[in-house]
Amino acid sequence: MSVFRTGLLVLTAPLPLLSLRIERVLTSAAQVVEDTLYVHLHPGLTLTGPTSLKPVSVPATHEVCNLITDLYTSAADICSHLDVRVLLTNVKSKSVNQHSFISVQNLSHPPEVVLTDCRATDLNRSNPEKQNLERYAASYYSCKPSLVSVLLSSETEISDEKKTSDNSHFQDFIETYSDVVAGGTFDRLHNAHKVFLSVSCLLAERSLLIGVSDGELLKNKILKELIQPYAQRVEKLREFLVDIKPSLHYHIVPLLDPYGPSIIDPDLKCIVISKETQRGGDAVNRKRLENGLTQLKIHALDLIQDSHRSAVQEEEKISSSSLRSRLLGTLLAPPQVKTTLPSRPYVIGLTGGSGSGKSSVANRLRGLGAYVIDCDKLGHETYKPGTPAYQKVITEFGTDIINEDRSINRSALGKKVFGNEEQLKRLSDIVWPEIAQLAKQQIASAAAEGKSVCVMDAAVLLEAGWMDMVHEVWVVIIPENEAVVRIMKRDGVTEENARKRLASQMTNAQRVNLANVVLSTLWEAEFTQKQVEKAWHHLQKRITKTENI
Repeated sequence: MSVFRTGLLVLTAPLPLLSLRIERVLTSAAQVVEDTLYVHLHPGLTLTGPTSLKPVSVPATHEVCNLITDLYTSAADICSHLDVRVLLTNVKSKSVNQHSFISVQNLSHPPEVVLTDCRATDLNRSNPEKQNLERYAASYYSCKPSLVSVLLSSETEISDEKKTSDNSHFQDFIETYSDVVAGGTFDRLHNAHKVFLSVSCLLAERSLLIGVSDGELLKNKILKELIQPYAQRVEKLREFLVDIKPSLHYHIVPLLDPYGPSIIDPDLKCIVISKETQRGGDAVNRKRLENGLTQLKIHALDLIQDSHRSAVQEEEKISSSSLRSRLLGTLLAPPQVKTTLPSRPYVIGLTGGSGSGKSSVANRLRGLGAYVIDCDKLGHETYKPGTPAYQKVITEFGTDIINEDRSINRSALGKKVFGNEEQLKRLSDIVWPEIAQLAKQQIASAAAEGKSVCVMDAAVLLEAGWMDMVHEVWVVIIPENEAVVRIMKRDGVTEENARKRLASQMTNAQRVNLANVVLSTLWEAEFTQKQVEKAWHHLQKRITKTENI
């Protein structure tokens, strides 16, 4: 069976029966579609009838909301690699004309294949059902001109069909509101987000106001440096919303405090929250009362459990923070091809701020077989008498930095340059080129020993511009507050001095922007080891692939 990038899954089973078919149908669809899968509920649509098929309306009931939640939950379990989007264009509230439907729905990723759960005795042979399905999809969706159809087998026991033959309980309409508000970070839009947004869309009759967290609201987020930029999150959010329900008016605004426009907009009638943020919804209503506005109806949603949770560091619910933690040790950005560097040894530039745990990661990589170059030790080498940098440093900074044994007193030198950017640059201009030269000599030694991977452990890798010496940049990060605690404990300095030290360095965000791989030592040692092993495993595959090109 061919595999397509995008697809449309038209589900025709009666709604009660569909809940029994979801897992099997999604499993089959995932074998045909590899990227974006649109799902549309059309219970009762008969492909064996006349060719002039029309979309089927679905009532906006509590049971339909639960069914949509089940679809996304099952998709998270079965085909998490797929971007599943359940279309809501034909889901109608009690106050809306049940037969209204847009003529053609312009999808952001036009489907290349249309699938259905219609039964067929021969799935490969061209038949009227498949032809009708193609005509139907071409009439109502912006499909690819070369659209093909696939009939998925989803046999269900007759006894189950009899058990679910009663549709009466699917007529309990949800209460809808003219204008609805919701908020969140919406980082790496996942299926829990999609449930939250879908329900918000079903509750809204006219407009949906969405606040997207940014600025100070991201300050305490886990692995905040890996959160997608605001503009990127908004772009993905808007694309999803317009795809699933284009008839609504969407207002997406930055959320810089816990309330945003929810406490000042008089048109709002309902706020959608997750049950874990119930107190936040209550706080919004208190503020609205203070501002002379009516309280909002609070619609609270249950959390969705994450069946792929594999570490205690991850949350039990599907969450963006868990997804970010799973990015640690993976390739976030492809390395640039550097023809000036030999393919062996493959050089990793390892860097991180003070207290980040960079050295412990270097030791773990050494344990896996890497040749590690400690650039901090090389820095000490450059200050030794007789080295090219030795006399230059004394000439530049004076003889009062010389110890009795003619060695350079690094403490005295540090006092002269600390906090003085001009003096620090003068020192760096002398020392950094010498460290780089010594590092190149060690890389050559690693090559002579037949080492396949060399790790250049350098705190100033990025500041010194040594990226042209390495094939990839790996960055180790931890939150600033944790780094301060570690520096104070390790070096016996005050909190003020620890923060000054960090302030004089590149930020985590700046480093991550230049990184190919990101690691974090924030959690237990075992989790750090797993990250390093994951990164090493993926590295070996990249090296092998590069050598085979």
